[in-house]
Amino acid sequence: MAASTAPLLIKRYASRRLYNTETSDYVTLEDIARFIRDGREVRIVDLKSGDDLTRQYLLQIIAEHESRGESVLPLDVLTDLVRSYTTNAQSVVPQFLAASFEMLREGQSKLMENMASMPNPMAKMPGFDALQRQQQMFLKAMMGGWPAGALGPQPDQTESDAAPPDDARDMAEIRRQLAELQKRVSKL
Repeated sequence: MAASTAPLLIKRYASRRLYNTETSDYVTLEDIARFIRDGREVRIVDLKSGDDLTRQYLLQIIAEHESRGESVLPLDVLTDLVRSYTTNAQSVVPQFLAASFEMLREGQSKLMENMASMPNPMAKMPGFDALQRQQQMFLKAMMGGWPAGALGPQPDQTESDAAPPDDARDMAEIRRQLAELQKRVSKL
């Protein structure tokens, strides 16, 4: 599904059924999660009151994934999130989380660019192409919910001479970005 600039409008009826206004059919939470993984912005509103219910449904999708054992959020993070609702940190946490995920997306994008642009002597090794496709699929699965393009070239578009990036350079860049983020948070 191609990403669109306008969010996909989902209306919740009194029966709690969710209605996709683009395709004129009912959808499930899993359908909504798939739209988001495909890079689509979604907005869910109550048909009668017009209230925006997007946050509530996104939290429900996350809770369902976590309850099925698809844990992404460590217990420490969940605990700190609960604490942030009862402290003055509540005003800083949203900006911190948004900046952290943006840095992660940028780092992922740079990693994929570096992998695609560096020559690799192992490219001539038998089975290397299959291994590289497997790595690409793994990264795609891990980063499936991120906007299109954040993963770089798809497995069938990858150059055969791609190589892992220089780990030391990447770590230095991550440290620089983390320090920058810490400065932003301390200014808040």
